[in-house]
Amino acid sequence: MKITVCIGSSCHIKGSRQVVEQLQTLIAKNDLSDKVELGGTFCMGECQQGVCVTVDEEFFSVTPDTVNEFFEKNVKGKI
Repeated sequence: MKITVCIGSSCHIKGSRQVVEQLQTLIAKNDLSDKVELGGTFCMGECQQGVCVTVDEEFFSVTPDTVNEFFEKNVKGKI
C-alpha cells in the first residue's frame, strides 16, 4: 500500500507536516512498516480540499484532527 501526502505550500499551511508525522507514528505503532510506504509529493491540484492524501491513488482530504479516523478506515481497514 502506498500513501502519498501533499507537502505543497497550501497543504503545508493546512497541516501536512502534522499529518505526515502522525501517519509515521501510526504506521510504526501498528507494525505496518513492511506493508505501507509513506511518501510526499508537491501539489496534487486539489488545494481547496485541505491536506491532500492518496492511498494507492484513491484521493482523500485529511486534517491533523482526522488522521486517526482516516488511518483506521482507509489504511488498517484495507490491509
